[in-house]
Amino acid sequence: MSAYRFLCLAALAFWMGGFTFYALVVVPIGGRILGSIEQGLVTQQVTQWMNLLGALSLAILLPGSQRSRWLALSWLVMALTLGILVWLHPRLDALIDGSLHAVSDESRFYRWHQAYLAAVTVQWAAAVVHLWCMANSSSRQQAAAPGRDQKTSLP
Repeated sequence: MSAYRFLCLAALAFWMGGFTFYALVVVPIGGRILGSIEQGLVTQQVTQWMNLLGALSLAILLPGSQRSRWLALSWLVMALTLGILVWLHPRLDALIDGSLHAVSDESRFYRWHQAYLAAVTVQWAAAVVHLWCMANSSSRQQAAAPGRDQKTSLP
């Protein structure tokens, strides 16, 4: 496996694996222990880091994404949804009063939050497609050239 391929897999695993763990484990536990508003205040800070990790991961993945149409399309979807998430974040922030631990306009907040959840779900699905294509590309390369030195292959 090439160093670049490993870096791509590590970036995608760290970004989307971290997101998946946070969404499936941390948010429900935090909501139970802290309450939904307090958990939301934690998530408000965490998503800043997730978006930064997303931007760094996409920069790492960009060169390899040009190897196939599906890699390019999944990369583009991840990038577009990251842009949407970055755009939505301050709109959600504006509706959260951290000092009062309250949401100022719940109806508007939950509409924006639903859009945020939809965008992040599409982003996650695109990441799964990207990972699948990277894995499938590797197995095709190995089958096509079993004696080839794998150190020089790209995703």
